[in-house]
Amino acid sequence: MKPPILIMIMTTVMSGTMIVLTSSHWLMIWIGFEMNMLAIIPILMKNFSPRATEASTKYFLIQATASMLLMLGIIINLTTSGQWTILKLPNPMASNLLTIALAMKLGMSPFHFWVPEVTQGIPLSSGMILLTWQKIAPLSILYQITPSINPNLLITMAIASMLAGGWGGLNQTQLRKILAYSSIAHMGWITIIMMYNPTLTLLNLTIYITMTLGTFMLFMYNSSTTTLSLSHTWNKLPLMTSLILALMLSLGGLPPLSGFVPKWLIIQELTKNDMIILPTFMAITALLNLYFYMRLSYTTALTLFPSTNNMKMKWQFENTKKMVLLSPLIIISTMLLPITPMMSILD
Repeated sequence: MKPPILIMIMTTVMSGTMIVLTSSHWLMIWIGFEMNMLAIIPILMKNFSPRATEASTKYFLIQATASMLLMLGIIINLTTSGQWTILKLPNPMASNLLTIALAMKLGMSPFHFWVPEVTQGIPLSSGMILLTWQKIAPLSILYQITPSINPNLLITMAIASMLAGGWGGLNQTQLRKILAYSSIAHMGWITIIMMYNPTLTLLNLTIYITMTLGTFMLFMYNSSTTTLSLSHTWNKLPLMTSLILALMLSLGGLPPLSGFVPKWLIIQELTKNDMIILPTFMAITALLNLYFYMRLSYTTALTLFPSTNNMKMKWQFENTKKMVLLSPLIIISTMLLPITPMMSILD
């Protein structure tokens, strides 16, 4: 794709999200979502192939269905309340429709089936945008309509997302699919706390985006798309094995890494609200995710796969200047725990 076209498309994607973030009028929010959806499709098809075309078509159909449901919810709300403002949702049916539409856009269970398929069919750079930037707009609307949402519906979808994300990733060897299932599980954690402490939702989203960006950038730098190609990292760049180990364990939520912070605070908040069974169940489902991250860590950093002798010298000729951008991302993704006591604002 030519740079001017790419810049124009990326600007439209960002503008669409910004319109959604800054609007309080339902029609403008819907227009923002449509701009974002139509502009992201050429980015998904950047490397033209039948698989990318299929993935882009699936993405378009799901997002168009979600937009249709969103507009239906907006019209029902308009006919009952007579207002276009986002903060007025007196009708339970409109509220449920809007929640389901936003869950489809986020790829939450039971509407999660498109996420691994689409992510697997597109390049790593497009997958990075799909699993990070594309989550911001729907979550911002969910955040704003939280008081009107049916808590049972949201909690059920969040728990189902954690289970689907954990079970789905267990049998995968494709890195993009593993990250897609990881995204589904993280969406469950992000949305479940929205009813009780929306500030924690923002913290969890920020840490999730930082960790996912760091992971995708490492995979892109290494050109890895499967567990097998990742297992040869120790030949190419020994430093990267340690970075991948730290990031994988952080994504799994293992203390004392950054990924543990949101899980710890969410479980603490739910316990404060006299909920014991739910956080216990969530902690158990987190172990499913931790298992497949541990498996990736094991194949990458804890085993030396056989290779030819001349490959062992490759790391000396690698250009490490490209990794400058990665440094702050990896620091934030792994070392936030010591500053957690400073987050007293979250209490």
